[in-house]
Amino acid sequence: MLMAHPVVLRNLIEQYDALRVLSAEDGSPQARRRMDDLVYTLCVSTGTGDIDTALVAARNRLPGARTEDDSVLSA
Repeated sequence: MLMAHPVVLRNLIEQYDALRVLSAEDGSPQARRRMDDLVYTLCVSTGTGDIDTALVAARNRLPGARTEDDSVLSA
């Protein structure tokens, strides 16, 4: 599988976060289309099938991401 460059992933995450805020306020058809495009691109770039998993995968590929798996915390 091809891996997206971390700079590309960071840019996609930033665009997604910004548009998510704008879509919550505006919700225009253009914003919704752009959001759909970003979701698709993030999913394809990370090899995932939904936006939540794509965001986690993208953030884990950024420089400085934690190398340990902290998804399961001990009680």
